Amino acid sequence: MLAQSDPALRILAIANQKGGVGKTTTAINLGTALAAVGERVLLIDADPQGNASTGLGVPRHQRKTTLYDVLMGDAPAGEAAVKTSLPGLDLIPADPDLSGVELELGQAARRSYRLRDALEVLRRAGNYTYVLIDCPPSLNLLTVNAMTAADAVFVPLQCEFFALEGLTQLMRTIELVRGSLNPKLEIQGVVLTMFDKRNSLSEQVASDVRAHFGDKVYETVIPRNVRVSEAPSFGKPVLIYDLKCAGSQAYLKLAREVVSRERARQAQVAA
Repeated sequence: MLAQSDPALRILAIANQKGGVGKTTTAINLGTALAAVGERVLLIDADPQGNASTGLGVPRHQRKTTLYDVLMGDAPAGEAAVKTSLPGLDLIPADPDLSGVELELGQAARRSYRLRDALEVLRRAGNYTYVLIDCPPSLNLLTVNAMTAADAVFVPLQCEFFALEGLTQLMRTIELVRGSLNPKLEIQGVVLTMFDKRNSLSEQVASDVRAHFGDKVYETVIPRNVRVSEAPSFGKPVLIYDLKCAGSQAYLKLAREVVSRERARQAQVAA
């Protein structure tokens, strides 16, 4: 059994307070790609819209136990996790009830720590090597719970004009959480999404982000790809929908880069 502080489990909050940046798409496909390269992954859908759940082929009528039940203390995280059709990838689904969590918890004790407390059992059990939390595109109690539970924040960033403005807001949120709830929270990495090499703006945004964040920015970029956009409507990650397309290959490359970076980090911690 793993010790509570064992670094083998890595919890990443996939977050960006700006909508439409490819956050849920990245959560679904990075989770799938990590599972494909041999990791044991739990994806937590923390957005009341439930798009990550739908994109993994789990329809609403099959979501018997959800993240809402976990946060309200009605079910343990392990009981809420369901197997997807993809070996090595489990899901804690979401439903619209999640939108009421903030009001229902009110001033409840440790309301910002609900998810962290729930995941401690999984951290000790050693069933997963990665937990990915798909955050809603706003600063609310769900986002705060995700960042309080996480070891680090993984940031998808769209290559467009207002990208850096949204990133500034996210950095403020991370600093607030680090200052009051989770002092160990760090940025795990930034991945550039919807990259169009024919567009000079994409190149400019990529250059600006790399100048600001340095090696925190992944070498892998996720291209604009119609197959990536089509896949969720079939309830499939793009790697299952069309393995050979540019988007699938980019997510596989990203997964390998994530694992490589994490192994280097663990080696540095152990040294």
